[in-house]
Amino acid sequence: MADKKKLALAKHDKDTGSAAVQIEILTARILGLEGHFKNAPKDKASHRGLITMVNKRKKLLAYLAKTDKATYEETLKKLNLRK
Repeated sequence: MADKKKLALAKHDKDTGSAAVQIEILTARILGLEGHFKNAPKDKASHRGLITMVNKRKKLLAYLAKTDKATYEETLKKLNLRK
């Protein structure tokens, strides 16, 4: 998963706790579910998990925008997310 490849927003090698890195990991997981839902459109349990991940990412983005505006802007730019 994410620990095998270099994370673009990590401050150091073992950084998995910062808000920017958590957003990056959640984004990768969310994008990974796109293919799954093409093959299994009736998978409601995974859909519920997707909604949970999207909401968590939204909360982390709001926190990052409130605490560190520069990192927030950089995160949006690198992950190609909308405001």
